Amino acid sequence: MRFAPITPARITFGAAGEPPLAPDFGDVYHPRAGALGQARHVFLGGNGLPARWQRRARFVVLETGFGLGHNFLATWAAWRDDGERCERLWFVSIDKHPPTRDDLARAHAASPLPSLAAPLVAAWPPLTPDLHTLAFDNGRVMLCLAFGDVAQWLPQLVLDADAFYLDGFAPDRNPLMWDAALLKQLAGRAVPGATAATWSVARPLREGLAAAGFEVQRAPGFGSKREMTVARFTPRFVPKRARPPGRRAPAEAVIVGGGLAGAAAAWALAAEGWSCTVFDRHAEPAAETSGNPGGLFHGSVPADDGAHARALRAAALLAASTYAPLLHAGAVVGQAQGLLQASGTSFEATHARVERHALPGGYAQAFDAAEASARAGVRMAGPAWYYPGGGWLAPPSWVRHALDHPSIRWRGATAVHALQRDGEAWLLLDDDGHPLARSATVVLANAHDALRLLGQQPWPLQRVRGQVTLLGAGLANVPRPALPLTGDGYALVLPDGRLLCGATRGAGDAAAALRAADHAYNLQRLQALCGSAPTLDAAALAALDGRVGWRLAAADRLPVVGPAPCAASARERDAARVDGLFVATAFGARGITWAPLAGALVAAWAAGAPFPLGGDLIDAFDPAVRTSAS
Repeated sequence: MRFAPITPARITFGAAGEPPLAPDFGDVYHPRAGALGQARHVFLGGNGLPARWQRRARFVVLETGFGLGHNFLATWAAWRDDGERCERLWFVSIDKHPPTRDDLARAHAASPLPSLAAPLVAAWPPLTPDLHTLAFDNGRVMLCLAFGDVAQWLPQLVLDADAFYLDGFAPDRNPLMWDAALLKQLAGRAVPGATAATWSVARPLREGLAAAGFEVQRAPGFGSKREMTVARFTPRFVPKRARPPGRRAPAEAVIVGGGLAGAAAAWALAAEGWSCTVFDRHAEPAAETSGNPGGLFHGSVPADDGAHARALRAAALLAASTYAPLLHAGAVVGQAQGLLQASGTSFEATHARVERHALPGGYAQAFDAAEASARAGVRMAGPAWYYPGGGWLAPPSWVRHALDHPSIRWRGATAVHALQRDGEAWLLLDDDGHPLARSATVVLANAHDALRLLGQQPWPLQRVRGQVTLLGAGLANVPRPALPLTGDGYALVLPDGRLLCGATRGAGDAAAALRAADHAYNLQRLQALCGSAPTLDAAALAALDGRVGWRLAAADRLPVVGPAPCAASARERDAARVDGLFVATAFGARGITWAPLAGALVAAWAAGAPFPLGGDLIDAFDPAVRTSAS
């Protein structure tokens, strides 16, 4: 499913006390009686909140029009003020014409909820047609913003909604928002007993809700509206879910693999209230390829906006919102000040790609060689794309941070030799056949070794050797770019002053020792990337520091993430699955970028949290669908 580029909302701000106007719809964003008052009366009160979320592990709200975010802010405030609130609040909202950050800031300049409005404005994402996931209150309040047409997004969303906020401009001004076919889509995302509320009492709306399985009633309205609509989902039969529901209890999992993939899975599950145990054959986390001293995270400006490009953009957006707060706070080693990618083509072609996909400047910008060089602080030979949300981090630093959670237990120096079914759970066995652990849920996040534990290799995966080079500041002609650079190879300056560059790509190469020839290759690409590199003889090359690791990659360069399919039974989404067994592997060369998204996918599959992607992109990662397509 491809969405059109996002056209930001046109907003007319009137005099103080007057609600903002949407001239394209000839309607106001909220009544004169007040946006927060309407949100509390219509959407919170109409859905029985906060009482309905109390003492629950998770509560999910789905809204059909984000507007200026007043409903979200009112809900977040009510959650904060409730001593019996749910452990985690998910607020998923769709908007075809979201506001720019500047307009959002203007709308909330005099907000009565400044402590909530300010972080919302600060976290406001680039306006790309994606599902943007933002975390607030230490990850206990999750805001998922689906930018694009509601008629396209609703069928794509995979979640179990407890409450619906049906908002948008008036039915006579924006009838497509209230279409009966659209309202029918709510049934496939509603749990039995889910509620819905809206300020409208239009007859087609009430009839559409009734046809979708809701019991519809009128209730006292807000402000100048005498009545409003409330509804409860009471279907004659429960619609088939697009994907199997997550396991609710016991909320515990064992993760095999202590690198980026395992840490991301454990971190996401722990955030959902699960207890996790992470096994790794090494004594310390991130001891294999995830142990590199630095690596990049960033998006792309593709020639074609296909599944890989859209998945990578979604991953880069989530990576930026995940890593940037940690990097700015100094909790993780790295930098989140932007990244430059050499385009390898003319400025006209570089700029044309950004324009072709109407990418906003907050996501990607085209720079000519002069501007790229000025930003980089080194000479770049040609144009580049600048990613404001890109950067670099030290994978071991982030892995340790992710695993430092009270609900995550580390079991290093413990190799898992085999898996064995034991009733409704899995036994993890050591090489003597003795049990290491028993769990109903196991996540295999141990790269190529996951295939051995699965006992099958249904996906075309390849191990690729990569060698990076470390250059001390004392060498002559070592460049010091102000921002991390990538293109054919990459370069970044570590906190200790050394420059990291690389990495080589050697499919099927099992050699563990550093090679002088690979160092020379990395230096050659460094010279092309940023205009300078040390000139070293054979002995000096052989003495250079570096590191060798192996990346596992699929032919389509997408990770494999989700519940493992039963052997020889894959039938796309309806494939039979191995109960309680999940896979998160094949992160390839972009492991840092993929990790938060992959972790969120594991939590969605296993714990029943809202999925961080639309349905078609979930398929792009799904092990069963990947099996059928291989």
